[in-house]
Amino acid sequence: MTRRIFAINAIALGILVAGVLYLDRFEAGLIEARGQGLKTQGEIIAGALAEAATSGPESARIKLDLANQILHRLVVPTNTRARLFGTGGQLVADSRRLLPTQQVIVRELPAPGAWSEQWSNVLYDRIASLLSSRATLDLYRESPRQSARDYEEVVQALLGNPTFKVRRTREGSLLLSVALPVQRLKLVLGAFMLSAEAIDIDQSLREQRLAILGIFGTSLVVTVLLSLFLAGTIARPVRQLAEAADRVRSGISRRIPVPDFTLRRDEIGDLSGALRDMTQALYRRMDDIEKFAADVAHEIKNPLTSLRSAVETFDRTDDPVKQRRLIEIIGNDVKRLDRLITEISDASRLDAELSRAEKETIDLPKLLAELIGFYQDRDQAYAGQVSLRLPSAINMELSGIAGRLGQVFRNLIDNALSFSPAEAPVVVTCFRDDGWAVVTIEDRGPGIPNENLETIFERFYSERPSTETFGTHSGLGLNIAKQIVEAHGGSLRVQNCNPGARFEVRLPF
Repeated sequence: MTRRIFAINAIALGILVAGVLYLDRFEAGLIEARGQGLKTQGEIIAGALAEAATSGPESARIKLDLANQILHRLVVPTNTRARLFGTGGQLVADSRRLLPTQQVIVRELPAPGAWSEQWSNVLYDRIASLLSSRATLDLYRESPRQSARDYEEVVQALLGNPTFKVRRTREGSLLLSVALPVQRLKLVLGAFMLSAEAIDIDQSLREQRLAILGIFGTSLVVTVLLSLFLAGTIARPVRQLAEAADRVRSGISRRIPVPDFTLRRDEIGDLSGALRDMTQALYRRMDDIEKFAADVAHEIKNPLTSLRSAVETFDRTDDPVKQRRLIEIIGNDVKRLDRLITEISDASRLDAELSRAEKETIDLPKLLAELIGFYQDRDQAYAGQVSLRLPSAINMELSGIAGRLGQVFRNLIDNALSFSPAEAPVVVTCFRDDGWAVVTIEDRGPGIPNENLETIFERFYSERPSTETFGTHSGLGLNIAKQIVEAHGGSLRVQNCNPGARFEVRLPF
């Protein structure tokens, strides 16, 4: 991720700098300004030639000696080159021929620098050649015997049209030229061509590009530092969390600490908190599974021990009364094992079933009325013992799994009946409390010891009446009921009523 952060920042910066380095508009402006200057200078010299280098108002010929003097005075000091073409297209004057006989044209070259400077100059020239559009310009060629046909701007000037032309030299620099007609009283006497190599434009472009590259270098350093900072604040914590997740996945017996970045108060902190919570939930689930396995082994071992003892005793006695008693014990233990295995299987599938089951709209009063009707129809002894109290004309519909909620209420009513004296009322009440549907099951039994008000919801906890046959209940019912209610976003609580106990189920609408 560190490399990606740096690459994205550097690419964006590089595209911006490449666009700025492509200084075509700036170059075009410099060329236009320089061309305008050449044109102004050329108009002055062409006018001087037309006025001073002709013999009279009706003269149709330029006097070359006077023209050479004008060119020597006005052109040679300006580091430009002037050429004069006659009406037939022949070259009649060239400012380079006006130089002293032994004078050598000198072009200043940059002083040799260190190898690093030379290398940077070569690199700049390569980059500039890629960014420049000069390859589309015509290459300047000069034949030994020049004529107007060699230069299209001169041809246009002989027709009376001032023309500006941009070419490139073999060295890659710009050569600007302007051609103007030399005319007197609208009579074209020749064409005057003024040209100059635009080294100053190249120098200006170079200075601009080097300044931009300097800014780019500074920006690149800042980008690298920011990328390293982002990598330290984003990539490194994510990598640490990923490594911790891998250690948790591969860990067997030890708890792996997950880095805590919640103090950052950003997405990384949220991810860290979520991963820590998930890891803790995983460890709690693993502990629950281990405890559940130990509890199951313990609960199954008790009836198995009793069953084994009864079988061994049965083989050692011939007393029919004892044998019948032992057979009864064996039958009860088998039933107890069957009940345990059934409820253990139901408890083990509960989480998966609750997560997969589709919720539906449940009319809670109707569900309770049908459930209590089932008790009244099943045994006439319960006909007047279980009653339902409902508010009148109130909507009590909620979203849930009807079968599982019915299981919760059946379990609570069964417990209430088992602890209540004969014909003592068990009252089921349903009412609305703000955004909650509340169902209470109240009995008139002995109540629950205060120290066990929470532990009764633990697995395999069993606090049964003394009149009940041992092993009738597995101790999983209330635990399963609590899991179902909490899976629906609700709560299951119990309190003593003196006499009796009241279980309260709260479910959200």
